[in-house]
Amino acid sequence: MDAQLIAALVAAAVAAGFVDSIAGGGGLITVPVLMLAGLPPDQALATNKVQGSFGAATAAFSYARSGLVDLRKQLPTAAIAFAAGVAGAALVTALPTQALRIVLPVVLIGIALFFAFKPGLNDVDRAARLAPGAFALTAVTAVGFYDGLIGPGAGAFYMLSFVTLAGYGILKATAHTKLLNFASNIGGLAAFALTGNPLWALGLMMGAGQMAGAWLGARLAMRIGARVIKPLLVVTSSALALRLLWQML
Repeated sequence: MDAQLIAALVAAAVAAGFVDSIAGGGGLITVPVLMLAGLPPDQALATNKVQGSFGAATAAFSYARSGLVDLRKQLPTAAIAFAAGVAGAALVTALPTQALRIVLPVVLIGIALFFAFKPGLNDVDRAARLAPGAFALTAVTAVGFYDGLIGPGAGAFYMLSFVTLAGYGILKATAHTKLLNFASNIGGLAAFALTGNPLWALGLMMGAGQMAGAWLGARLAMRIGARVIKPLLVVTSSALALRLLWQML
């Protein structure tokens, strides 16, 4: 790849890191540009896992520094997300992923409508519907497995789980989502690295862009909270649903 193309990919990673640190969906930007750069789908997805891990880690660290999440307490839950991500990626050829892709746009549109029209969604915590252990073994396992198996929209699914089941406010849910997103992403990468042949050098360069974008996005989210997170989550979920529908046509 020439320098101009690499620079364009790094710029796309900055934008993706910014969006992903607030509402998820950064892969909407990076996967298409990687494929436009000439990478086959499997290699684009694997390389995307490399660079996306840096953005998720940066966002998780930024939110932790602000006191919104205790990384040490969340490590057992992150370990479950990692294991689930490995399992999902390992079974990608054995399960009917195409059937899931057909249902996925409908689910994502439902998530967008929920965050757009559900009254009272703000940064205030509410009563949890599941105890932390039950939440980790059900919602986190399911979303982590999905992240390794398919991936798009995993951040939105984590967000929805934290808000509806754990009772978290929008900003706190976003902060806790990032470490789990990082963990299941790394789990998926561990399996993809064996079969997807990621471009490690390119992934690392784009990872630097992801870190810059994620740092900026996390700072904005912490400053404004639900007022920026909710609309961006609605936009990214809707855009991902439309992209998946377009791919099926």
